[in-house]
Amino acid sequence: MSFPLLTATAAVPAIGAIVTAAVPAARRTAAKWIALAFSLATLVLAAIALVRFEPGGDRYQLTESHAWISDFGVRYELGVDGIGVALMALTALLIPFVIAAGWHDADPVETKSSRWRPTQGFFALILMVEAMVILSFEATDVFLFYILFEAMLIPVYFLIGGFGDRAHAGGDEAGATQRSYAAVKFLLYNLAGGLIMLAAVIGLFTQTGTFSLAEIAEARANGTLDMSTGMERWLFLGFFLAFAIKAPLWPVHTWLPNAMGEATAPVAVLITAVVDKVGTFAMLRFCLQLFPEASKWATPVVLVLALISIIYGALLAVGQRDIKRLIAYASISHFGFIIMGIFAMTSQGQSGATLYMINHGISTAALLLVAGFLISRRGSRLISDYGGVQKVAPVLAGTFLIGGLATLSLPGLAPFVSEFLVLVGTFSRYPVIGIIATIGIVLAALYVLVLYQRTMTGPVNESVRHMPDLKLRELAVVTPLIALLLFLGVYPKPLTDIVNPAVEHTMSDVHKTDPKPEVEAAP
Repeated sequence: MSFPLLTATAAVPAIGAIVTAAVPAARRTAAKWIALAFSLATLVLAAIALVRFEPGGDRYQLTESHAWISDFGVRYELGVDGIGVALMALTALLIPFVIAAGWHDADPVETKSSRWRPTQGFFALILMVEAMVILSFEATDVFLFYILFEAMLIPVYFLIGGFGDRAHAGGDEAGATQRSYAAVKFLLYNLAGGLIMLAAVIGLFTQTGTFSLAEIAEARANGTLDMSTGMERWLFLGFFLAFAIKAPLWPVHTWLPNAMGEATAPVAVLITAVVDKVGTFAMLRFCLQLFPEASKWATPVVLVLALISIIYGALLAVGQRDIKRLIAYASISHFGFIIMGIFAMTSQGQSGATLYMINHGISTAALLLVAGFLISRRGSRLISDYGGVQKVAPVLAGTFLIGGLATLSLPGLAPFVSEFLVLVGTFSRYPVIGIIATIGIVLAALYVLVLYQRTMTGPVNESVRHMPDLKLRELAVVTPLIALLLFLGVYPKPLTDIVNPAVEHTMSDVHKTDPKPEVEAAP
C-alpha cells in the first residue's frame, strides 16, 4: 500500500489542532509555535503532493478508497485533479501566514463584557478549519464532502464569535453584540444551504445508488444513468444554492460583510481566501460534473447573478467607511468574476476562474493582513480615523498599496491574468455580459485608490503621528505574499499547466467546446 499522502495532508493539521488545544494554559507561546510547526509540516506535504501530481496523467491522482459506512454506500474516497491540488496547496500556503499574523490576536485580555478565550483554542480552531478545507478539496465521495462542507462551519463560528475584532467604534459591549450577531448569521445562512444540499445529496443517491463521483461519471459515460431532466435540475439547484451561499453570490451574500468585519484580520483571510473557495470549487467539481445538462440550463440566470455580484459588490465597496467591510464587498465582486468564468462554459473562462480563486486568495490575504496590522495600531476600522500614514510608516503604506493594486488587477500582478482570462472567456460566448462586467474593473480602481488616498496620503492625522512601521514578524508575513503576486503576475505558467487539463475534463463533462472566432485570420 502506497503512503496515503492526501490523508496525511489533512491529518497533520487535525492532529496539530488536538496537540495545540492540549497545551497547558500557561504555555501560550509554546502553543503558538506548535501550531505554526504543524502548519508548516502540512505545507511540506501539500508541496510534495503538488510535485507528485502529473498534469497530463489521470484526472484524479493520489487516490485513496476505503469502505466506511457500507450499509449506505458511503466510502472514504480521496483524489485530486489539477484544480483540487492547486487549491489544497493554496490553503496549506496561507495558514502559516494566518497563524503568524494572528500571533497576538488571542492573547488573554480582560474586557467589561467577557474574558477572551484561551490562546490555544484560537490556533487549534484555525488548524481544524485547515484540515477540513483540505479534505474537502480531496473528497471524491459526495457524502464525505457534505460532512466536511458542514463541519467546517463550527470552528469558523467560534473564531468569529469568540475571537472577534477588538477594534469596534461602539465599545466593548457593542463589539461583543456585533460579533455574536455576525457569527450566528454566518452559521444560519450556511446551515440553511447545507440542509438543502443534504436533501439533494439524498436525492442523488436515490437516482444513482452511489455517492462516488467515479461511479456516477462511469454510469453517465455508459448511458446507464437513468435521471430525468426535471430531477437533474432540482438536484442541481439544491447543490448550487449551498455553494452560492458559501461562495458567496448575490443575493445570498449578506453574511460575508458582517463576518469579515467582526472577525480578526487573519480569521477574515481564513474565511474569504480559504473557506469560501470551497463553494466555487464545488461548482466545478460537483455541479458541472454531476449535472451537466442542468448546469447549461441554469447558465443564463447564474451569469446574471454573477454580473449583479460584480457591480453590486463594487458599488457598495466604493461607499464603505469601514476598511474591512470595504474589502469584504470587494471580495463579493471578485467572487462574481469567478462564478462568471465557471459558467461561461469556455476553457479560458474556467481556467481564469480557477486562477482567480488562487490569485484572489493571495491578494486578499496580503491586503487584509496589512489592513489588520494598520487597524491594530490605531484601534479603529474607520477610514476617517486615518490619514498621512505613508509619512510615518512608509513600508506599511507601500505594502498596503501593492495589495490594493493587486485587488484592482493591475497588469503585472497575479490577479490581472485571471481576470483577463475570465473576461475573454465570457466575451467569446456572452459578449454583452463580458462588456458589462468590465464596469467592475473601473469601480475596483475607484474603491482601492480612494481607500489608499484617504488612509495613506494627505496631512498626518494626529492619531497616527506616532504609528510604528511594520515589524520583522509582520514583514515576514507580507513579503512572501507580495513576491508571489509579482511572480505569478509575470509567469503564471506553473499554475496554468496544472489547471488546464482539469478544465478540459470539465468542458468535456458539459459537452462544450470553445466558440470559433467569427472572423477568420488572414492567410
